[in-house]
Amino acid sequence: MNLAVYFERHLETVVSRVSKRKPVIVLTGARQVGKSTMLKTSLKGVNYVALDRPPIRESALNEPSLFFERYSPPVIVDEIQKAAGLFEYVKDYADTERKKGQFYLTGSQSLTLLKNISESLAGRAGVIKMLGLSMRELDGITYREPFSPSLKAFTEMSKSACAFSYETVVNRIHKGFFPELYETKSDLHDWSDFYDSYLQTYIEKDIRDVLQIQDESAFLRFVRMTAALTGQMLNISAIADSCGKDINTAKRWLSVMESSGLIYLLKPYYNNLNKRLIKTPKLYFLDTGLACWLLGWNTPQQLTSGAMWGHIFESFVVTEILKSYYNDGIVEAPLYYYRDKDKNEVDIIIQSGNTLHPVEIKTTGDPQKSMISSFTQLETLPGITRGCGAVICMAREVLPMTKTDSVIPVSYI
Repeated sequence: MNLAVYFERHLETVVSRVSKRKPVIVLTGARQVGKSTMLKTSLKGVNYVALDRPPIRESALNEPSLFFERYSPPVIVDEIQKAAGLFEYVKDYADTERKKGQFYLTGSQSLTLLKNISESLAGRAGVIKMLGLSMRELDGITYREPFSPSLKAFTEMSKSACAFSYETVVNRIHKGFFPELYETKSDLHDWSDFYDSYLQTYIEKDIRDVLQIQDESAFLRFVRMTAALTGQMLNISAIADSCGKDINTAKRWLSVMESSGLIYLLKPYYNNLNKRLIKTPKLYFLDTGLACWLLGWNTPQQLTSGAMWGHIFESFVVTEILKSYYNDGIVEAPLYYYRDKDKNEVDIIIQSGNTLHPVEIKTTGDPQKSMISSFTQLETLPGITRGCGAVICMAREVLPMTKTDSVIPVSYI
C-alpha cells in the first residue's frame, strides 16, 4: 500500500505571515493544486468545511446566519464562492471581533471570488495565489526568494539546488505539477486518467455555471486551441474561429480560464515613449502536463521530439518563475516580455524599478551569444537601465556568457 506523500509548500510561510495582519485570508488557484490540503496540514486544530458538498452548501445558502455558529472561526471554508451570502457574515464577524487569522477562504474560480472580496471584504482580506508544485518544492529546496538573474541569487540557489538531470526535468514537464500525481507512484495510465477526470471536473464544477455553456464540444475545442498556442502571442481571432464562436464569446471564455488558474497572459513591456513596442500579450498554459494531455503528447519522448517542445519548455520556465513570486506572496509579479515591430524579442523581462532584467529561454544545453542579441534593445528604451540577464536552458551549470549575462540551468529557477 502506497502512502500519500505531502510536499511542504512554500506558501505556508506566506499564509502564516498574512494571518498575523488580516482577519481573512483568501487563497485562490486552479482546482487540485493543493489549496485545502496545505491549509489543513499547516493549520492544525482549525475547523474545515467544504462547500462543494451539497448538504453543506445548501445549509450555507439557506441558513447563512447559522453557518458560522456550526463552523465557528477560526475556520477554513473551501470553495467559498459557491455560497456568496456568507461574505456579509464574514465581514460582520471580522468587524465585530477584530481578530486576525479567523477565516481562510479558498476558491478555484477567482473571478467570482475576488468580485465578492472587493464588494464585501475590501481592506479585511489578504489575497494569495497558488499554482501547482514548484521544482523547488519537489526537490525540498528551502530557498524562497523570487527568481532573479543575479549573482547573489545564483550563489544562494547553489547552496541547495539539486544536480541537473535532463530526464527528471523532461519527465516532470510532461507529468505536470498537480500534487496528486506525485503523492504516490504513478504511470502513464494514471497520468491520462487524472487529466481526463480533471477536465471533466473543471467543466462541471468551475465552468458550466459561470459560462452557462450549451455547446460543450466547442468549449473543449477552445481549451485545446489555447493549449496549442501556449508560449505564443495571443491570437483571439484564431481561437474564436477554431471553435466557431464570435470574438466576444472567446474573450469571455478566455477570461474565465485565466481566472480559474489554467492560463496566464504575460503582458508585453510597454513604454509610452516608444511607439514601436507590441501591445499583444503572450498566452501560457500554467500546467504543462495538462497541455501535453490536451495536445496528445502521451509520452515524454513524444513531447521532446514534437514540434511544440520549445513552446512547452518556455511555458514551464515562465510558470516556474511565476511560482517563485506567488510563493513569496507577490500576487502581481513584475514579469513582462519584449517585442517590437522589427520582431526583436526577449522572452521574459523582470522589472525592478527602472531596471529591466532580460531572460531568454532555450531547450539547448549549449546556448550561443547570438541568442541574446535582442537584450541590447532594452538599452535603447528611454529612462531604463538594462540589468543583468540570463539564458535559462538545459545546461548543467551556471556559466558566464558576457560580463552581465549568464547561462542558467533550469534547476536554478
